[in-house]
Amino acid sequence: MADRHVNTLDGDVFVVSDESGDIETNPKYPTGLFSFDTRFLSKWILTINGERLHALSNDDLEFYETRFFLAPGEPTHYVDAKISVIRHRLVAGMLTEQLTVLNHDHQGVDLHIRLDAASDFADIFEIKDLKEKQGSISARTQSGSLELRYDRESFSRTTIITPDAPADVDQEGFSFKIHLEADGRWETTINVETLIRGAAGRDLRASLSTHRGESRPQVRQELDTWIEKAPRLVCEDERLETAYWRSLADLAALQRRPLSLTQKLPCAGLPWFMAFFGRDSLFTCLQSLPYIPHTTPPTLRALANVQGSKVDEFRDEEPGKIMHEIRFGETSAFEEQPHSPYYGSADSTSLFLILLDEYRRWSGDDDLVRCLEQEARAAVRWMNDWADPLGSGYIWYETKNSATGLVNQCWKDSWDSISDHAGALAGHPRATCELQGYAYDARLRAARLAREVWDDPEFAAKLETEAASLKERFNRDFWVSEGGYYALALDGDGRQIDSLSSNIGHLLWSGIVDDDKVSDVVEHLLGPRLFSGWGIRTLAVGEGRYNPIGYHVGTVWPFDNSIIAAGLARYGYRQEAARIAESMLDASEFFAGRLPEAFAGYDRSLTKYPVEYPTACSPQAWSSGSILLFLTTLLGLEPHGDHLIVNPVLTPEMGRIELFNISGPWGHQDAFGRGPREQIPTRRPHRRRVFGE
Repeated sequence: MADRHVNTLDGDVFVVSDESGDIETNPKYPTGLFSFDTRFLSKWILTINGERLHALSNDDLEFYETRFFLAPGEPTHYVDAKISVIRHRLVAGMLTEQLTVLNHDHQGVDLHIRLDAASDFADIFEIKDLKEKQGSISARTQSGSLELRYDRESFSRTTIITPDAPADVDQEGFSFKIHLEADGRWETTINVETLIRGAAGRDLRASLSTHRGESRPQVRQELDTWIEKAPRLVCEDERLETAYWRSLADLAALQRRPLSLTQKLPCAGLPWFMAFFGRDSLFTCLQSLPYIPHTTPPTLRALANVQGSKVDEFRDEEPGKIMHEIRFGETSAFEEQPHSPYYGSADSTSLFLILLDEYRRWSGDDDLVRCLEQEARAAVRWMNDWADPLGSGYIWYETKNSATGLVNQCWKDSWDSISDHAGALAGHPRATCELQGYAYDARLRAARLAREVWDDPEFAAKLETEAASLKERFNRDFWVSEGGYYALALDGDGRQIDSLSSNIGHLLWSGIVDDDKVSDVVEHLLGPRLFSGWGIRTLAVGEGRYNPIGYHVGTVWPFDNSIIAAGLARYGYRQEAARIAESMLDASEFFAGRLPEAFAGYDRSLTKYPVEYPTACSPQAWSSGSILLFLTTLLGLEPHGDHLIVNPVLTPEMGRIELFNISGPWGHQDAFGRGPREQIPTRRPHRRRVFGE
């Protein structure tokens, strides 16, 4: 496999291949054609006269469309290919691949074009640890098509491959024997469809009837409509302009149509997390409310529909709890994994309440708040009754599923993310600091909904009293007085897990920080231990488990930074927020405008570019959403009843920013901002390296 992977996607259906468009299994990375958490193609190799093709170039035309320019044989310093191939890939509910073979010679040529195809039907959870399948895989040819099938009891997955040109079809692929005249051209189109049975209790094409087999113009129109609904950005900063439009397109690409055939819902990120998540979807909606508010109602409704209703230790389910993620692969169907759905998230329930209120602020939609009143009240009960097994007034977590449940159920959910200054892992249960901030904010927001929409002032007063008590207790128990910051967490004995981490920035976002502690928190966030120059690290330099390339223990996450910047602005530190946004825009240039899930936490003085994290998702929803939240923070956009407040604070390099047609209860409004004129650089510094080009 080539080092660089090429992704083509349309919601749940996506293809990950090498630079020539070929697919071979790779235990380190999920290569293949995937849909609904299953790999439907694990081999997809094109040869001409027995030779593999190498890439001359490839163009990511749009997220759903890629074009590969290829030539036979191994690449050398001297290329004199008489044959070239254009491999045009379109993913639009199904995979369509058009092959164009060109003869550049002045005489005719006979060619044997071969396309090998196979599927291991691996579940996404099996990619890193492939094991012998418990069901049976079969292949059969029928009417010019190749049908690959996997069956295990009532669980069935089928790949149907059909070329439009005559071919010799066998159980391992297709052969085309053609003669090309001098300067001749040959084309065929190959359709790959996926059929699933078992996850929904009925047959269902993953390529849905309303979306299946769409033409390129139809898919393009769908994207254009998505973009047209968003506010129009005009600015002098090329970094921001590129990142803004790229983010909108990526968020469109990550929308999936669930098995229930309702409106599309956001996926978390390609390739590992092409599924509907609670936390990720809620944060993404919060980041993008001024831009694509129409994604929020279906997200809230879908989460409400699968809200916890009982105690299920295998799934970490509890009454009122909002889910973590839902999967439709084999391991979930046979309860080898608990993701059907899984509820191992201690923050998604608070975030559900936060988003419900924030959506109302931006939309004025009281109807949705009334519709989800019972679910919102159940979420509050979960925070009070189920999330606090110690009776301390805090949100705690500890999985009941020791075999396959998540050890950490905060946003930093890797196994080693919660440790003290010396590097020792915290005991369970754990109460991380940001969970308490979210719970504080959620109570205040639920109180507002109770008073203004549900006509229940008594419930509102109760929630406000609980929030005030939580804030007072939190600022006493979590404050590390000798360090001047909040502890990362408390363990089950009430001991402070005293690492300095980026989580303290989330506390600013939630508003739980006492005024007399804010300046110390800000100083740490922008200090050299946390701020790398490219962004704020997840864990500070000098902590026991700090690692600049550790997933949650030293890398820089754009999502994390966007929440922190919004928190800084909330407490009046607007210039500091703009500084973080500036660093992220600088980083975005090296990723062609697409901020990845995470990148390394090396100090900027050591590297001229942000170092890539090798397995980062890209695109990832809340990384794409981070650009939108940065823009909201820079322009100081704040809904206030029927009015939109605009209070911009920009850096000199950003120049002028104009955002047109922001919709809400105020109708449609424009926002403008400009950095200090006298400090605007005469030219932008040259960026030498751009990832993804």
